[in-house]
Amino acid sequence: MYNYYKNNFIFRIIDNDIKQKKYDMICTRFPPEPNGYLHIGHIKSIYLNFLIAKHYKGKCFLRIDDTNPSTENVQYIKSIIKDLKWLGFKWDEEIKYSSNYFNLMYKYAIELINKNLAYVDQLNINDIKNYRGTLLIPGENSPYRNRSKQENLELFEKMRLGYFPEGSMSLRAKINMKSKVIVMRDPVLYRIKFKKHHQTNKKWCIYPTYDFSHCISDAIEGITHSLCTLEFQDNRLLYNWILNNISIGFHPKQYEFSKLQIEYNITSKRKINLLIKKKIVNNWNDPRLLTISGLRKKGYTPSSLKEFCYRIGVTKQNNIIEKSFLEYCIKFKLNKIVPRTMAILRPLKIIISNFSPEQKIKLSIPNHPNNLNMGYKNIYFTKEIYIDILDFSEKKKKNYKRLVLGKKVRLRYAFVIKANKIIKDKHGNILYIDCNYYKDTLGMKIKKKQEIKGIIHWISCSYSISAYFYLYDILFIKKNINNSDDIFSILNKKSLLIYNGFIEKNLLKENKNKHFQFEREGYFYLDKKYKNKIIFNRIASLKKNN
Repeated sequence: MYNYYKNNFIFRIIDNDIKQKKYDMICTRFPPEPNGYLHIGHIKSIYLNFLIAKHYKGKCFLRIDDTNPSTENVQYIKSIIKDLKWLGFKWDEEIKYSSNYFNLMYKYAIELINKNLAYVDQLNINDIKNYRGTLLIPGENSPYRNRSKQENLELFEKMRLGYFPEGSMSLRAKINMKSKVIVMRDPVLYRIKFKKHHQTNKKWCIYPTYDFSHCISDAIEGITHSLCTLEFQDNRLLYNWILNNISIGFHPKQYEFSKLQIEYNITSKRKINLLIKKKIVNNWNDPRLLTISGLRKKGYTPSSLKEFCYRIGVTKQNNIIEKSFLEYCIKFKLNKIVPRTMAILRPLKIIISNFSPEQKIKLSIPNHPNNLNMGYKNIYFTKEIYIDILDFSEKKKKNYKRLVLGKKVRLRYAFVIKANKIIKDKHGNILYIDCNYYKDTLGMKIKKKQEIKGIIHWISCSYSISAYFYLYDILFIKKNINNSDDIFSILNKKSLLIYNGFIEKNLLKENKNKHFQFEREGYFYLDKKYKNKIIFNRIASLKKNN
């Protein structure tokens, strides 16, 4: 944790502010917009803001930035609260809403009009965009920019009373249409929306924009350090301009840090909505997504996600994090604490011809080979067992150390077996492999001449139950897709593979844990268990075996 503080430029800024006695108390906030589910990028911000408050014994608020009723939903607010509680972060005081300050924001808008720093514009959205210009072409003044103060006040009041249709009027700041920073070219402060609001009902039909509400909400709440991602770096000029031109006492400071991006995936709410509508993913909690609910359903734990945030740190340099690094963090957290067990994802039956059907051998094996304090369990070796179909080959292949026809292999914790012949149906499908076992090889070293290099996992047919295994992979085949408009052309068509296999019969009875390491397969999470259907989601795979 020390390195997180030491290498974090924001902590250095705060340390300096404290030395200069700028603030009595450090105050931060997490202000999500309720227009979708939280994702892994939000976790980075949550972790940073709440950790600052904890470290400096200050406060961190949860503020719902609800200024756009067109895209907001109470469902999203509930999911935000659920996600924060699941992560283990506790906000100070009651949940705050930007809509709580609508009356004050309206008064500040009136103040800007009275100072001749805001005007009502009749240009539509497209015209505003065209008049704004580009990075190379300066903007042009709106033909309505020089209305009288009285006319602007009257029109703004009529906007509030619902006299004009949506899109016909807006309130804009009067700054500089020639500014090199596009966000300062008379940005929109208020727009008309005839939508019922989840907090204020139908009281308002005009709503402040993010840029106008954000800084005012921060100031009202006494936020000392307003943290956001680098995409809002230019917006800081507008943030300060608004606060400097209204009669509000406290002026927070905005600081930006790099946005969290992970390869082969997206966090854009708009693009995720497209994937849901096209039924590419099931919902916001699909484990292929990097939403918090998706990560939770996949089997990620709060501690693993915090570990991830701690390790990536906070900088001003944008970069793309490797997917494997996120997986490393969950494996790091689970490795020493979750039980090891054998599961067969792609079953192939083995019949031991020299083993009696009535016979069974009880084997006591550790729940974790590297942590014997986790105890032992019993498994049974019987005449019929399952192995994974990937662990058998009719012909010997280079570097293949599994079961080959006519060759030997060791069963994990059990005996050496030899494949004698393949039994197939009339269509050529394998029914089972006829094998012999060597009863003197249990726990014994093999003579050098008979050295067995391969060890494979297995399960007794009699002591197993059916289970489904959902193997999730990358959602896209392109690493960096942030600038890709056509996301459907780069979809990974094999992002989900479903197998019907077997787990140990007493696995779920003997373990309250929902996380397991299935040996040679990966870390899995028990997603659902109802009636006779058991579903495990793979969180992360292990290293590939030969």
